[in-house]
Amino acid sequence: MNTYAKYNQSGEDYLESILMLAKEYSVVHRIDVAKRMGVSQAAVNKAVKLLVEKGYVYEEGKHLYLTQEGKAYAESVYEKHCIIREYLQHCGVGAAAAEEDACRMEHLISNETFFMMKQAIGKE
Repeated sequence: MNTYAKYNQSGEDYLESILMLAKEYSVVHRIDVAKRMGVSQAAVNKAVKLLVEKGYVYEEGKHLYLTQEGKAYAESVYEKHCIIREYLQHCGVGAAAAEEDACRMEHLISNETFFMMKQAIGKE
């Protein structure tokens, strides 16, 4: 995997985690992100700093929030994840493997392939 894809994957994983936590709780804290992702708080601090710089996340006190742009980006990554997982399961891949593969593939898939998968499962 090239460096760009690895960075992009990491940032997208953090955005996706913040999105999922925000749907579950009224506020999101760094510790929540660390627990969900199985990483240290130092790793979350570093990632949040980069996401704030890029304009995807903002902080109010100890609470993390997605900006409008960050939420749209996170939702597009999560949509890819869900479509890929469903497509793989539709093709006979087991649930656990489909989930794991979707986590990796969501970051690298082309728009053409993603659109084909959506069509194949009747989501487009």
